[in-house]
Amino acid sequence: MGKQLDKKKITWTIKNFSSLPAGVIYSDPFVVGGCKWHLQAYPKGYNNVNSLSLFLGVHNCTSLPLGWRRHAKFRLSIVNHLSDKLSQSKLKDSGFLLNGQVKVVVEIDVLETIGKVDVTEETSTITEIVDVNGFQLLPSQAKSVRCMFERHPDIASDFRPKNPILRTGYMSLLLSLVETMRQLPQDISKDDLFDAYAALGTMKDAGFKLDWLENKLHQVSEKKENEEASETVLQEMEEELKDMKQKCSDMEALLEKEKAKVSSSKAPISFDDIV
Repeated sequence: MGKQLDKKKITWTIKNFSSLPAGVIYSDPFVVGGCKWHLQAYPKGYNNVNSLSLFLGVHNCTSLPLGWRRHAKFRLSIVNHLSDKLSQSKLKDSGFLLNGQVKVVVEIDVLETIGKVDVTEETSTITEIVDVNGFQLLPSQAKSVRCMFERHPDIASDFRPKNPILRTGYMSLLLSLVETMRQLPQDISKDDLFDAYAALGTMKDAGFKLDWLENKLHQVSEKKENEEASETVLQEMEEELKDMKQKCSDMEALLEKEKAKVSSSKAPISFDDIV
């Protein structure tokens, strides 16, 4: 018996929800705890239930070996696009249906595994979500955000928004700002810097503590100014050098002409030239 802790949050986007048939639909498979799972939904309800019914299942369970087992805890929820809480009078469809889509979130915590299955990740409408200090992020973002929290633990201590979608948006904006500042000075435009200061102000207004990032942005702006000033000086020097080279070339030609005159003046006069 092997002990394993594998915890993931998965989002399933169901498109064209209102026009779906009454039967069952399945999500793409996803991997947690060394095996494939899927979500299944009955848009019109299951077993005489007149509302959306959701289930978590093991993908291709008939192919699993005898004795295979997973001990897991899970929670299914539907994303509310309007607010964190809704009154009972608005519980039917309000906030859950956006642009014809419904987003289902499953949180799975695999505590124990018996039997192993080698699987690979497959995603399409399934998106793995990683929680980092209360921010729901993509796996590709998690490492950078963890690093920021390790170096600046209080970065979001006064951050006010509670809506998970807004929180993710702000953190994505912060990561984009960091990536912009990592560019070489010659690759950053003045518009980029203007947008960066605007984004920084927006995040500070929302409660982020970003004095350290503001100092870095000042340094990047200073480097950009120095780079532009140096480019101007370099261009002027190249023009001056070009003019000087042309003058030297003209002077050398004039010098050769004068040498020819001197040489002609020093030449001896022949008998034929006189007689």
